[in-house]
Amino acid sequence: MPTVLVKNGWRFFFFSNETNEPMHIHVIKAEKYCKYFIDEENVEIRIAHFRKMNNKDMKEVKEIIYDNFNYIVESWKKFHNQK
Repeated sequence: MPTVLVKNGWRFFFFSNETNEPMHIHVIKAEKYCKYFIDEENVEIRIAHFRKMNNKDMKEVKEIIYDNFNYIVESWKKFHNQK
Protein backbone atom coordinates (compact mmCIF):
# COMPACT_ATOMS: atom_id res chain seq x y z
CA MET A 1 0.00 0.00 0.00
CA PRO A 2 2.24 2.81 -1.16
CA THR A 3 1.45 6.20 0.30
CA VAL A 4 1.31 8.83 -2.42
CA LEU A 5 0.63 11.92 -0.32
CA VAL A 6 -0.02 12.99 3.26
CA LYS A 7 -1.81 16.31 3.71
CA ASN A 8 -3.69 17.73 6.72
CA GLY A 9 -3.59 14.29 8.35
CA TRP A 10 -5.15 12.58 5.31
CA ARG A 11 -3.14 9.70 3.82
CA PHE A 12 -3.62 9.12 0.09
CA PHE A 13 -2.61 5.66 -1.12
CA PHE A 14 -3.02 2.82 -3.60
CA PHE A 15 -3.47 -0.90 -3.06
CA SER A 16 -1.05 -3.00 -5.08
CA ASN A 17 -3.62 -5.67 -6.01
CA GLU A 18 -6.22 -3.45 -7.69
CA THR A 19 -4.86 -3.11 -11.20
CA ASN A 20 -8.11 -4.44 -12.69
CA GLU A 21 -10.01 -1.37 -11.44
CA PRO A 22 -10.07 2.08 -13.04
CA MET A 23 -7.60 4.64 -11.75
CA HIS A 24 -8.48 5.59 -8.17
CA ILE A 25 -7.09 6.80 -4.85
CA HIS A 26 -7.84 5.66 -1.30
CA VAL A 27 -7.87 8.24 1.50
CA ILE A 28 -7.86 7.67 5.25
CA LYS A 29 -7.67 9.73 8.43
CA ALA A 30 -8.36 7.94 11.71
CA GLU A 31 -11.72 6.16 11.22
CA LYS A 32 -12.63 8.29 8.17
CA TYR A 33 -12.15 6.68 4.78
CA CYS A 34 -13.03 7.24 1.12
CA LYS A 35 -12.13 6.11 -2.35
CA TYR A 36 -12.30 8.27 -5.47
CA PHE A 37 -12.19 7.14 -9.08
CA ILE A 38 -10.03 9.42 -11.22
CA ASP A 39 -10.91 10.41 -14.77
CA GLU A 40 -7.60 11.61 -16.16
CA GLU A 41 -8.96 12.63 -19.54
CA ASN A 42 -11.65 14.95 -18.15
CA VAL A 43 -9.74 15.95 -14.99
CA GLU A 44 -12.61 14.78 -12.83
CA ILE A 45 -13.05 12.59 -9.78
CA ARG A 46 -16.05 10.54 -8.65
CA ILE A 47 -16.66 9.13 -5.20
CA ALA A 48 -16.64 5.33 -5.14
CA HIS A 49 -17.52 5.03 -1.45
CA PHE A 50 -16.91 6.65 1.90
CA ARG A 51 -17.21 5.94 5.60
CA LYS A 52 -17.64 8.28 8.59
CA MET A 53 -16.96 11.44 6.60
CA ASN A 54 -18.98 14.66 6.76
CA ASN A 55 -19.37 17.31 4.05
CA LYS A 56 -16.39 19.29 5.34
CA ASP A 57 -14.17 16.20 5.15
CA MET A 58 -15.36 15.40 1.63
CA LYS A 59 -14.72 18.96 0.46
CA GLU A 60 -11.23 19.00 1.96
CA VAL A 61 -10.26 15.67 0.37
CA LYS A 62 -11.63 16.70 -3.03
CA GLU A 63 -9.65 19.95 -2.93
CA ILE A 64 -6.46 18.08 -2.05
CA ILE A 65 -7.01 15.60 -4.88
CA TYR A 66 -7.63 18.36 -7.42
CA ASP A 67 -4.64 20.38 -6.13
CA ASN A 68 -2.46 17.30 -6.63
CA PHE A 69 -4.31 15.76 -9.58
CA ASN A 70 -1.36 15.42 -11.96
CA TYR A 71 0.92 14.11 -9.23
CA ILE A 72 -1.63 11.44 -8.22
CA VAL A 73 -2.19 10.40 -11.86
CA GLU A 74 1.55 10.16 -12.52
CA SER A 75 2.08 8.23 -9.27
CA TRP A 76 -0.65 5.76 -10.29
CA LYS A 77 0.94 5.25 -13.69
CA LYS A 78 4.40 4.81 -12.24
CA PHE A 79 3.21 2.40 -9.56
CA HIS A 80 1.18 0.34 -12.04
CA ASN A 81 3.84 0.54 -14.77
CA GLN A 82 1.66 2.45 -17.21
CA LYS A 83 2.58 5.15 -19.70
